Amino acid sequence: MTALDSQHFAVLTLPDAEKQPLSIRAKALVFHDPRSRELLDFVERVAPSEAPVLIHGETGTGKELIARHIHFKSGRKGQFVAVNCGAINENLAESELFGHEAGAFSGATSRRIGWFEEADGGTLFLDEVGDLPMPLQVKLLRALQEQEIVRVGSRKPIKVNIRLVTATNIDLEQAVDAGHFRLDLYYRIHVAQVRVQPLRERPLDIMPLAEHFRSIYCQRLKIDSPMFSEAAVTALEEYPWPGNIRELENVVHLALLVTNGKMIRPENLNLSALLAASRLSQDKGQDKGLPQDIIREQLRRLLDAPGDSLFRDIEELLVHEAFSCSGFNQVRSAALLGITRNAMRTLLLNHGLIKPRDRVT
Repeated sequence: MTALDSQHFAVLTLPDAEKQPLSIRAKALVFHDPRSRELLDFVERVAPSEAPVLIHGETGTGKELIARHIHFKSGRKGQFVAVNCGAINENLAESELFGHEAGAFSGATSRRIGWFEEADGGTLFLDEVGDLPMPLQVKLLRALQEQEIVRVGSRKPIKVNIRLVTATNIDLEQAVDAGHFRLDLYYRIHVAQVRVQPLRERPLDIMPLAEHFRSIYCQRLKIDSPMFSEAAVTALEEYPWPGNIRELENVVHLALLVTNGKMIRPENLNLSALLAASRLSQDKGQDKGLPQDIIREQLRRLLDAPGDSLFRDIEELLVHEAFSCSGFNQVRSAALLGITRNAMRTLLLNHGLIKPRDRVT
């Protein structure tokens, strides 16, 4: 499953037995940067155990692939079952996880097996676990402690044997402090914790990943393989990649579609001009202090005369600027702030920046 090519980087891919309708980004991840190789080594040492694993990382860093690799290396014979907790209907969440009996509620015309039973003997991966509503967190904790579940509409407990792997892009300790996540559940799920660094913190992965996606998409598009120019390499390496590996994949894919000739140039990459300009401005203004220092100084001035709604005003400013900087894209603005898209949507609604009927983009 892990192979080392002639350029000395590890490529993580799914085994043939796990063929599923996934995009390329969920099938392969490159480990070349020393931080990434340390991460892979830690993951492979933890995988054979039964310990629950909590994977923390920004959107687009490859958390699900890490979870699949843990399952593959665990030797468990059951399925790998992935559940996006942020996408579960809150009213049907218990039924989704634990199943239900026929007639348990309106519309339950037949028995349904939940995700826990589907993963029996295998691995249950709960992505965006911080989005689980508090009542369901209590039931999840009990299921993990007792290793049994009860279908909705039933009183008969069912034993299950699962390896739990969870993932989040928010700080669960802060969520605990804020009263949004149970402390006992937090201790239960993070026996082993894996932090997947954002792409900007492992720059030596950028070009191996770009080359990997270039090779994959050239095969898919059935085109000759253009090379990256030196200027394109520089642009890729200096870009901050707020969307991480997912954004890099999309950039390479588009570059191959629009490139005419044998060389991929910076203008073919379609990098976010606003983010690139922001990065350049930051580099030129380093002698004026870090942005955090400038913000801190201005905050102190505001706190001298706070007014009646300082916190709300600052929160609105931050949300508005992130939304604007991301091209008014809710998913990307959430990634910029390191929060879930549901949390971002709530903030946008609270400050009147979107209407309730607006779709998530």
